[in-house]
Amino acid sequence: MKSIRIGSGAGYGGDRIEPAMELIEKGALDYIIFECLAERTIALGQEEKKRDSSKGYNPLLDYRMRRILPLLREHKVKVITNMGAANVEAAVQITFELAEEFGLDGLKIAGVTGDDVTTQIKASGHLDVLETQDKLNNLEGNLISANAYMGAEGIVQALSEGADIVITGRVADPSLVIGPLVHEFGWQADQHPNQMGQGVLAGHLLECAGQVTGGYYADPGYKEVPNLHRIGFPYVDMTEDGTFTISKVAGSGGLVSVDTCKEQMIYEIHDPARYMTPDAIADFSKVLFTQVGTDKVLAEHATSHGKPDTLKVSVGYEDGYIGEGEISYGGQNCLARAKLAAQIIEKRIVDTGIDTDEYRCDYIGYDSLYQSKITALLTEAQPCEVRLRISGRTKDETNAWLLANEVEALYTNGPAGGSGARKRIEKVVSVCSVFIPREKVKSQVECLISHRKEGYEE
Repeated sequence: MKSIRIGSGAGYGGDRIEPAMELIEKGALDYIIFECLAERTIALGQEEKKRDSSKGYNPLLDYRMRRILPLLREHKVKVITNMGAANVEAAVQITFELAEEFGLDGLKIAGVTGDDVTTQIKASGHLDVLETQDKLNNLEGNLISANAYMGAEGIVQALSEGADIVITGRVADPSLVIGPLVHEFGWQADQHPNQMGQGVLAGHLLECAGQVTGGYYADPGYKEVPNLHRIGFPYVDMTEDGTFTISKVAGSGGLVSVDTCKEQMIYEIHDPARYMTPDAIADFSKVLFTQVGTDKVLAEHATSHGKPDTLKVSVGYEDGYIGEGEISYGGQNCLARAKLAAQIIEKRIVDTGIDTDEYRCDYIGYDSLYQSKITALLTEAQPCEVRLRISGRTKDETNAWLLANEVEALYTNGPAGGSGARKRIEKVVSVCSVFIPREKVKSQVECLISHRKEGYEE
């Protein structure tokens, strides 16, 4: 029975490259995916693209491609990634130029676009926002971007046209894996519900790379993971009937176990019985994981229930500013001095008329994660050091700066012993979600083919 092997080369935009290189060199892969988009990534990319029209793709694209492209000469692995972010065309062009630089003759690089629906969304203020149940046109901030979570259709088309590297913008994370599976096996959501469910599960397990090989699982003394400093990234072996195992390269760090797979499966899942993706409504409610070898787990019994009629659109918009300041206090009575500093700031906000929509005070090292009520139950001893963090959301940049400056002014205006002060402000880019009919989103595929440069030597 036909089978293919798909590896995960990145689980987020800033992920390390060495595990991906290890997979290409030692993993006997057919495909490797690089999943590099979070919810706000494209909105931030659009902001960058406005400042420089040649930017907006993943900032590590050049670095990653320089490391993996030479390996593709010996290892015939196809690459699928969403590193195109807000500027797929530029990402394809850069990859094409690097392929020519490395003398990779005939390498076909495809760009998949169509996810940018900003124009449509700007004219659709009547749409309901998932997070607030309010109308889209009631958002206070200016709309920056709107990108639909596309499915695997564009990836499948690119692969069918012979692409060796496929670069997309916003597609659903599992679609990076669904694409080669549909291309290789011809699965359809309405005809192969079990296979498509298994495919979505495989994509979901791979999408965060090192999380399923123990990275987000490790907890010393409770859940030990060996050699975490050189964690290996995962791969799946998928057969035509949808059966698959998940594993990692022998000798690499990390761990693949039933428990690492369980934890990753429920990560970011709102309803295990109806996990909505563009390619299939997956059902993980009866999934069974079985340890079948060292760092090798068999995954079974995922299924699916057709495709959703709508696609999620991630809308990025300007949402004010955050002004933030930090200062440290150490030694005897440090917590009391930090609390006095916080009281000073609260009074200074009133005295100077700083206008904040939201305000937060954290004593880092004491209660910044759990706040005061829970911290009081967990903590008996006083800390020997604490870092005060004051932050506030404002509608304008001026008020954000005023708040941050007040924290820095604690240096000389008391209380005693303040050190290591810092301040910063940033524009807030928030995201919300709306849904549009799937027929409103159409993927487009364009390809470039590299040619050996004159004088290139192997």
